[in-house]
Amino acid sequence: MANRNTSGFGLIPGATLGSTPSTGGQGKYTIVANYATSLYNGTTVKQSGGYVITAQAGITNTSIGTLNGIFYNAATTLKPTWQNYYSQVTPANSENITAFVIDNPFQLYVTSFDTAIPIANMGATFGMSTITGSTQSGQSSNMMLLAGGHATQNTWRTVRIAEDPENEDIAAVNCSVIVVQNLNQYATAVTMA
Repeated sequence: MANRNTSGFGLIPGATLGSTPSTGGQGKYTIVANYATSLYNGTTVKQSGGYVITAQAGITNTSIGTLNGIFYNAATTLKPTWQNYYSQVTPANSENITAFVIDNPFQLYVTSFDTAIPIANMGATFGMSTITGSTQSGQSSNMMLLAGGHATQNTWRTVRIAEDPENEDIAAVNCSVIVVQNLNQYATAVTMA
């Protein structure tokens, strides 16, 4: 049976590792004014040089979590503005942009795979597709990539199939899966680059 999902939806936070409730907590970070890459809600991000940038450029990147929205002063109206995604904004007076990132390294996320995922791949690590999303909804449309999967070295680790009856067919594209960060900048001994 095919899954009802017809496209990717990035990473949507759920519970936390250890079956504890998720508080939905997020940290405040900074995006440099007019950063050239769009970041959608549910996009994997990392910190580099003090600024939030995409972590989806490679499947073995470290990350700090997922983007949940931004705040800035609009250049044309000078009014405080909230968006649930970032798309090359130049704020008033070239100020930096506040980024809200779901940054708990033990946060579990629901995502979908770009192809069928054998059950034997639960516990393995994978990366996300190139950044895509909607400027209408602000939601990422990224998917987890089965190609390039590895036992230990990629950004995201699969935990289990999500409890989603309409999207749990592992033999079809767009199966909903629970993942957790495998390479977190704050919880693993790696260089922040």
